Amino acid sequence: MRDRYTSLGIITAVVVLVGDQLSKWWVLEVLHLPAAGQLVLLPVLSLTMVWNRGVTFGLLNGLGNWSHFALAAVAIAVVTALGVWLRRAESAIVAAALGAIAGGAVGNVIDRLRFGAVVDFIHAHIGNWSWYVFNIADAAIVCGVAALILDGLWPRRTPSRAGHNKDSLAGTRRSG
Repeated sequence: MRDRYTSLGIITAVVVLVGDQLSKWWVLEVLHLPAAGQLVLLPVLSLTMVWNRGVTFGLLNGLGNWSHFALAAVAIAVVTALGVWLRRAESAIVAAALGAIAGGAVGNVIDRLRFGAVVDFIHAHIGNWSWYVFNIADAAIVCGVAALILDGLWPRRTPSRAGHNKDSLAGTRRSG
């Protein structure tokens, strides 16, 4: 059963990675968003070009010229750890979540190595309130982490051990 979960995680990672990289290619090469700056899709959603040199939501932005290599190395180490965890995944939710996180992390590592920054372009906003600009990889990472948290909060059903119940202990009672 674990092999099936591992396969699910790998498939999820590949789908996220391909979707992320295709969306970034489209934004850069077809829409030419860096030149346009912003394209309003809906009153609450725009495509806004941001080169994120930090980590999620721009944290650690401005660590220096070599920071993208350091952040890429950390992400690769995290993906390796996720791969080990994936091999031990005991549910489809955990496997898919780990795959989403790994695929998103690899997508952003590719950006760091190609461009020295991550291509962010999805911008949700309502009136004067604005969320961080993000990409498909970021969304997959956040959804994967949320799924792992929810899975951890969900009560586990423990498999009943055959032949081990209250009645099997009856012979050990003291008479009296």
